Order: sequence, then C-alpha cells, then structure tokens
Amino acid sequence: MQLYLVRHPRPKVAEGLCYGQTDLPLLEAVSPTVAALQEALPAEIPCYTSPLQRCRRLAEQLHPAPVVDDRLMEMNFGRWEMQPWDEISRSDLDAWAQDSMGFCPPGGESVQQLRQRVLAFLQDKWDAPALLLVTHGGVMKVLVGLAHREAPAVWQARRFDYGGLIQLSLDQTLLNSEFGG
Repeated sequence: MQLYLVRHPRPKVAEGLCYGQTDLPLLEAVSPTVAALQEALPAEIPCYTSPLQRCRRLAEQLHPAPVVDDRLMEMNFGRWEMQPWDEISRSDLDAWAQDSMGFCPPGGESVQQLRQRVLAFLQDKWDAPALLLVTHGGVMKVLVGLAHREAPAVWQARRFDYGGLIQLSLDQTLLNSEFGG
C-alpha cells in the first residue's frame, strides 16, 4: 500500500499552547499548499481526512470528495488542550515522560490509544493500493514509525512541516505483525 501523508497547514494558535483535538482555524489560505501538493499526488487517489477544520479545509481543496474519518484526528490531550505547556503540572509531564506510550493526560488519551485507532483505520483500508491522508503530526508519526519499524522513542521524536507531504510504502507483513496475522 502506498500512503501519501499530508500534514495540515499552520493553525491559528499562540506559540506554546497544547492543542491536539482543539478545532482551530488556519493561519493562512490553503491555496499555496494545494498548488505545491497537487503535482506530487496521483490523480484520483482516495482521500481521507481528519474532521478538524485545519485538515478538512485542505482536503476539500485537494480532492472533490474527501472522506472524513475521526480516527485521523490528532491525539486528545483532554484538560491540557489550549493550556500553555509551561503551565501543565511538572508531575504530569514527568509521568508522561516516564511512560510515553501509556500515560493518559487527564480527560484525554494515551499515545498507545492514538496508535491503536490509527492502526484500526489502516486495517480497515488495507485493500486500497494507495491513499491520501490529510492529517496531523501525531498520526503521521505513528504511520512513519510503523513503516520504518521504529521504536516509540524514535517515531515520537519526529517532526513534520505544516503542509508537508510524506510518501510511504507499507507491506502486509507490517500490518500482520501489529495484528497477529
């Protein structure tokens, strides 16, 4: 399977805020990003997008009928959402650092839960030869980590440019290893 992963353009949000599933508007128009991406994308590729407007607005310009799928949303940071990172309790941040996969921010989800929903999406769509996903950095980290068989500490440290495109090839053995097939 070929995956074309596009991170949403820069959202309109103050620096230093935690904003996972908060539905933020975009800082700028999507047209420059669309123009840059269209040449790199295959014609008539199925497109799936996060429902958050920072992804959906781009997907609607890239594809005539993008399909919204909640499993492509960014991690839910619960009560940390829209809080300055430097005002989140040091003990919570330390607990997250100690268990980066299993720690769950208050009222949110863990990285492991994010990973499970992204892999469930992938399993459901496995028969497609290629997909375009307009999504978030966290989702992209999970998929790139899977494709490269990286340890969580490696894929969690990755960074992706706003409006950037990553192309991945996944084979059935990767998915089988995740789901015991």
